[in-house]
Amino acid sequence: MVVLNDDFFALPQFNAADALVALKRQLRDLKLDERGPGFELRGKRVVELAVDGDAIAARLARRRALTPQWDRLTLKSAADSRNVIDDIKKRLARWEHEE
Repeated sequence: MVVLNDDFFALPQFNAADALVALKRQLRDLKLDERGPGFELRGKRVVELAVDGDAIAARLARRRALTPQWDRLTLKSAADSRNVIDDIKKRLARWEHEE
């Protein structure tokens, strides 16, 4: 007789430190320049990331500017990380189109 454990199909626990490393790699792949805790596009800060306990605190610039207005997000899962990368790609495309 085979007994299945309920945790067998459970998703792995979110590891904020590992997810931050992966996010940074993806942002560098999008040609953003890493400067300290943030990333810049042509010298203007557009993304900031930091580990906050079991989550990642993210700030995304609404528009590319020297002093941008920020959207604050809390990433608590791998799905949140994928969503924020998709959002950043959309913003980059919009900023390229606006110029």
